Amino acid sequence: MHFFSDNATPVCPEVMAAMASADRPDHGYDGDQWSARLNGAFSDLFGTETQALWIATGTAANSIALACLCPPYGGVICHEEAHIVVDECGAPGFYTHGASLMALPGEGAKLAPEAVRERLEAIRPDVHQVPARAISITQASEYGLAYTPGEVAALGAVARDHGLGFHMDGARFANAVAYLGCHPGDVTWRAGVDILSFGCVKNGGMIGEALVFFGDQARARAAEAARWRKRGGHLFSKGRYLAAQILAMVEDGLWLRNARAANAAAQALAAAAEACLLHPVEANELFIRLTGGEAAALRGQGFDFYDWGEGAARLVTNWSQDAASVQPLAEALRALRA
Repeated sequence: MHFFSDNATPVCPEVMAAMASADRPDHGYDGDQWSARLNGAFSDLFGTETQALWIATGTAANSIALACLCPPYGGVICHEEAHIVVDECGAPGFYTHGASLMALPGEGAKLAPEAVRERLEAIRPDVHQVPARAISITQASEYGLAYTPGEVAALGAVARDHGLGFHMDGARFANAVAYLGCHPGDVTWRAGVDILSFGCVKNGGMIGEALVFFGDQARARAAEAARWRKRGGHLFSKGRYLAAQILAMVEDGLWLRNARAANAAAQALAAAAEACLLHPVEANELFIRLTGGEAAALRGQGFDFYDWGEGAARLVTNWSQDAASVQPLAEALRALRA
């Protein structure tokens, strides 16, 4: 059984069927009927007028979003373990033409408003220092913790008070919303988020994520992002296949059903591994203490996962699993502690 990553899972049937339905002649690039429905689909989902674009990858989505919010001489405040810092090979700097990432520590890979304010207050208002121009957070965080609506709103207030753009990397946004049980608007535009990278691939998609723009500047920022998408080589000539996948996710609630299944599987494992959890389990990732011998024993039984530093491991569940299907690993984890 594989618990490496939700990137390694198969495509869910509804998404595959949606791509098949788009497999007929239509306009190229983003001029097709599926791409044209994205604005309306996301506006319905979030309960406010939005602009939405399909983007090839999560890295491109994050980087293009930041390019719309931060000039080359500016800085983006983020967590020191954020994906944009650790796992994107400098792509944010590439797309922004040089913007700095102002990385801060924080428990559970979450930014605290007090730490952000302190960092902002330390920046002199002269030309010799990099001025902050945006805040970026990950929902759920790199350690699988969900920002509550109140926590997002507190950071949104900091952004508003200091005239900063506010970006959310939502690679596992669906899992966070499923855990919180809130309306998706409560942790995005109502809390001050300007641009959301809405994750699809980790949640059962094949290729493609969405950039969702909120607020008065949504239309202008989406137009700018469309040019960044083209300039960066991410404007697919047959974009309808990406749009069709995203629509399959959001138009009838598949995004949330898939996330709930993955979260249920994670909770089943969390109950079995409770004594060795390094962080609370609030999405579909578990971080556990595991000795080398214990890791070898689990792998010997056919369970695959990543080591996460010395004496720790990361387990990731996915849309194709549920509480029942992960019982073999749950039993193996209990046996380790017996």
